[in-house]
Amino acid sequence: MPAKPPAAPPTAARRLMTVAAATLIAAAAAPATVAYAFPSATVSPTAVAPGGRVALNVAGCGTQVARVTSTAFGEARLTPGNQAAASLIGSATVYDNATPGAHRVVFECGGPGGERVTLSLQVTTGAARGGTGGSIGSMSPGQIALGSALTAGALGAGVWVMRRRAAAS
Repeated sequence: MPAKPPAAPPTAARRLMTVAAATLIAAAAAPATVAYAFPSATVSPTAVAPGGRVALNVAGCGTQVARVTSTAFGEARLTPGNQAAASLIGSATVYDNATPGAHRVVFECGGPGGERVTLSLQVTTGAARGGTGGSIGSMSPGQIALGSALTAGALGAGVWVMRRRAAAS
């Protein structure tokens, strides 16, 4: 008995296969996209007092190194933050005698002559906070009193538990 020829696919399925084939052909013919888009950079914090440190980050360079220059801190080199070098990180200390105001921060992928990203860093008046990092200066007297009361209560509870255990032995 002769074999039956296969039935033609329904019209909707035929259209779907045509669209899928056209999409594959278009994707194969399109040029490969660049692996790295235009670089983007950050400076954190964006406002800092003389003597303070800033974190520098640039992503999308496609290189293993980047150079950052500014009149606020001179030159810094950035290195990979991960194995794929998707982002380059580093830090810099603002000069103690940096003039207050806006300073340009120029990121150069791969060093001098590479792709550039320019940001602004605001140097504020005053000195950088040291020691406790300014954590005490922003607390109100009520917050200090509440923290002290909680600490005293925790110490008192600890002494009570220890005395109770000693008495039970």
